[in-house]
Amino acid sequence: MEQVHAARRIGVLTSGGDAPGMNAAIRAVVRSALARDIECVGIRRGYAGLIGGDIFPMTGKDVSRIINRGGTILYTARSEEFRSEEGLRKAAGTCRLLGLDGIVAIGGDGTFRGARALSRYGISVVGIPGTIDNDIVCTDYTIGFDTAANTAVECIDRLRDNMQSHERCAVVEVMGPHAGYLALHVGVAV
Repeated sequence: MEQVHAARRIGVLTSGGDAPGMNAAIRAVVRSALARDIECVGIRRGYAGLIGGDIFPMTGKDVSRIINRGGTILYTARSEEFRSEEGLRKAAGTCRLLGLDGIVAIGGDGTFRGARALSRYGISVVGIPGTIDNDIVCTDYTIGFDTAANTAVECIDRLRDNMQSHERCAVVEVMGPHAGYLALHVGVAV
C-alpha cells in the first residue's frame, strides 16, 4: 500500500483568461493552507511563471482585502512553451526544485488541460474551475460565470432602454468562444 504524506508546501496559480472571483479563490487556498500549517507560494503569470520560477511566498497579509478586486493578483498568461514536452519538463522540474507537494490551478479548459499534462510528470494538481465560459465538465457552475452573466444582463437592460428611445435595435456579442453557455444563459435571461 502506498504511503500518503501530508502536503507541506503548495503553489497556487491562475492561468488563461481571468474571471470574477479568482482573487476570492486564491484567498481561500492561501488561508486554508496556512490554517493547516502548509506553506503556500504564489506563482505569477500561470504556467509561464511556473516554468520561469516566478514565485513568492504568500501570507495572510498578501490575500487580505483582495476579494473585491477584479482580475487576479497573481496575474495570468498563456504559455506556448508549456504546451511542449520540454516546457512541461521544465515546469515539473521547477516544482521539484521548489519542493512543491502540489499545485492549485485556477482557470478554464486550457488551465485544466495543462494541469492534467503536469500530473503525468508526477506533480499533484488540484483544479478550481474559474472561467466565464462555464465550460468545465463535471461542474455545474464555474467561478466567474454568474458575475459575467449578470453583468451582461444589466448592460443589455440599459442598452434596450436606449435603443427603444431611438427606435433602433442592437446586436450584442458576449464572450465564450466555443461552448456558448454564457450567450445562451444571457439570451434566456434577457
